[in-house]
This record gives sequence, structure tokens and C-alpha cells, in this order.
Amino acid sequence: MGWVRRAGLVGLVVVMMVAGVGRGLAQSSASDSQLQADVLKSLDNKRFSNVKASVKNGVVTLTGTVDLYSAKIDADNRAHHRKNVKGVENEIQVAGASVDDVTLRDKLAEKLAYDRVGYGTTMFNAFTIGVQHGAVTLGGMAYGPSDKDSAISVVENYPGVKDVIDNIEVAPVSPMDDRIRLAEGRAIYGFPQLNKYAIDPAKPIRITVVNGIVTLSGVVDSQADKDVANIRANGVPGVFKVVNNLEVVGSTAEKPEK
Repeated sequence: MGWVRRAGLVGLVVVMMVAGVGRGLAQSSASDSQLQADVLKSLDNKRFSNVKASVKNGVVTLTGTVDLYSAKIDADNRAHHRKNVKGVENEIQVAGASVDDVTLRDKLAEKLAYDRVGYGTTMFNAFTIGVQHGAVTLGGMAYGPSDKDSAISVVENYPGVKDVIDNIEVAPVSPMDDRIRLAEGRAIYGFPQLNKYAIDPAKPIRITVVNGIVTLSGVVDSQADKDVANIRANGVPGVFKVVNNLEVVGSTAEKPEK
């Protein structure tokens, strides 16, 4: 009879295990349903009217469409910040206006050229823009984190942008570099022949400084202007090296990146 009792105990254990698994699955399902409702509540905004959310084992999958890339990023952030979310799969598509790559690049370059005008740092930012099938790659150097964040925000909120790849570097904090930047600005823009480049924020000579190395970029009207800018930049005390990447109008078929 011992084996009968043992068999009965084993059967009871199996039943309890199965029941436990069942309760666990039920609890998991209930938790996912509650989490889904919580995520959808966080997306209760007209910008996300075409966005759907599903949850499995605490992982949220976002699908649907939005008009701007910034809305896709915002939806992702909102989902990530809900309690008990283990991960987010963002499959949202940007379905706004379609813009050809060349036009989109030109429009973004113009927007970035005038971004943060009045803050006194425009001439110290040198951004590059690449666009492929609506995906925008940003590169170059930003004077500070605020300049970088602002540039990214401009791009993320522009119609037609499907994705943003951030390769922008931020110049390291350096009192010496700050002194050189200001001195370079005075030396270049204060020279009569080059003063015209300070009039339009979209056409400045860009001055970036990292560890005493000065890089000049942008477009100038003549080789003489490029040469004078180089001489003026090299004349600033404390400069280790000047990299003159200035382009002369008409010298390249490529449109300069701002």
C-alpha cells in the first residue's frame, strides 16, 4: 500500500504544480492587461491617435503611425516610464509628408543655420547633415549640450524625417578653448574683409575649437577670403593648429552642409 500512497502524493504534487503554473499564467496575463491599459492611458493624446500597444510578459510593443518622428520618440519614452515595463519594442512608422532627400537636406540645413540665433554660439557650431530615404544622420561639432539638443529637436520635429542618427560631438569644457573661440571670433569677424560673413547667420565662418586646435568651416566668396581667414585664425595666441576646411563658392558641385 506504500506505493499507492507515494503515487497519490506524486499525483497531488503534479496537480499542485499545474495549478501553480495556471495561476502564474493568469496573474501574468492580468498584469500584462493592466500594464497595457496603463501604457495606452499614457498615450492618450491626439498625436498618438493611430498608435497601438500590446504587452507580453512585461514587454510593450508599439505599432501604428505618427506624423512626426518626435512623436515616435515621445511614445517610446512614455511607454518606458510606466511602472513594471521590462522593455519596449518600437515598431511605429512615421507616415507624415514624404519629402525627397535633397530637398529635406536643404530645408534642414536652413533650419539649423538659424537655430539658436541670439545665443552667441551659432558661429561655434559646425553640423553636417546626411539624408537617405528620410533617415537623417547628424554629425559635426556642437559648442555645448544645449546646442546639440536643440539641433536634434529641430530635425526630429521636421515633417518628412523618418529617423534620426545622432553622431554630433560636443566640444569638451575648456576655459582655454573658450578664450580662443572668442579671440578667433574677434580676429575673423572684426577684420573688414571678413565682416560680411557676420551679417547673415546662415553664412558664417564656423569656428570650432578643441584642445587648442581650430577648425574653420563653411563657404566663403573667394580664395582671398579663405586665405585671410586662415591668416587671422593662426594669429590668435594659444592656437596649436588651424585646419582650414572653408570652401570657396563654385569650387565644388556638392551643396555645403551647415
